[in-house]
Amino acid sequence: MKVAIVILNWNGKKLLEQFLPIVIEHSQDIAEIVIADNDSIDDSIDFLKENYPFIRLILNKDNGGFAKGYNDALKHVDADYYILLNSDVEVTSGWIQPVIALMEMDRSIAACQPKMLAYNDRQKFEYAGAAGGFIDKWGYPFCRGRIFGTLENDMGQYDTDCEIFWASGACMFIRTEVFHQLKGFDEEFFAHMEEIDLCWRIRNAGFKVLFSQQSTVYHIGGGTLPKNNPRKTFLNFRNNLLMVYKNAPAKDLWKICLLRLILDGIAGIKFLLEGNGKDCIAVVKAHFYFYKNYRHINKKRKEVIKSSFDNSGNFIYPDSIVFNYYLKRKRTFISLNWKKH
Repeated sequence: MKVAIVILNWNGKKLLEQFLPIVIEHSQDIAEIVIADNDSIDDSIDFLKENYPFIRLILNKDNGGFAKGYNDALKHVDADYYILLNSDVEVTSGWIQPVIALMEMDRSIAACQPKMLAYNDRQKFEYAGAAGGFIDKWGYPFCRGRIFGTLENDMGQYDTDCEIFWASGACMFIRTEVFHQLKGFDEEFFAHMEEIDLCWRIRNAGFKVLFSQQSTVYHIGGGTLPKNNPRKTFLNFRNNLLMVYKNAPAKDLWKICLLRLILDGIAGIKFLLEGNGKDCIAVVKAHFYFYKNYRHINKKRKEVIKSSFDNSGNFIYPDSIVFNYYLKRKRTFISLNWKKH
């Protein structure tokens, strides 16, 4: 059994200096470590060649973002399992073995993530993955331990291995054959939510996605695009539309799309009232992108649907997370009182 840790780098010398030695310390006897570079223009490649000549480098020809960067690089990595690891993640002792052991016990498990805590506040869950991801019936993502901007303290309340809807791309263990069977990430996403789209396709192909509580990592988050960047707003709104339209069951599709048009409009107005005019424009641009490119997006949906079946079932929250969070003020995963996950 071969395991490969693949770290996607783009102008990330400082992060490599900080976190790569820890990855090597806790991983080199268990897994091959690979750095895939997205055409960096800093001196990170020179830094790696000088200080870590034993680490394999894959040089992508351009910066195709998270999705294309990994798709290009993983064609050249021979392993049974890939661990896709952000460069701003601090791993811990024994972080690999329990996850691989869990996946080895059940070959229907295609992807898995560890517990993800905040690097700068280690008692709190981290935004990008927390204790495993879910979506609600309208396509809004959230996590055990994180709903919208509310991060829970880790008090052991989610210390159970369990099936989840999506695993965080910041630290995703994935079975190689399934990744390639499903043709990897959708490169149109560039960055943000491409892992949720992939996990949705994984589930609809009949496989499982799990959370492993026996492994813990610490994630900084927001390293490439800061939270208040309009480009990030555009990608999040656009990619969520793409993801939902591609994967949602036919019986719910147009109802979801109509409600999302309304809710995204409200979000845009909220940005405007808060003085974030550029974020409001980003929401509008996201919708115009979807309408302009509807024909080829619909073609993608047809390709996804014809080769899948709805295996999402109990792993999509059957209510509105927006309504529960903002109106009912349910700010924790436990407070949702959701028994079907």
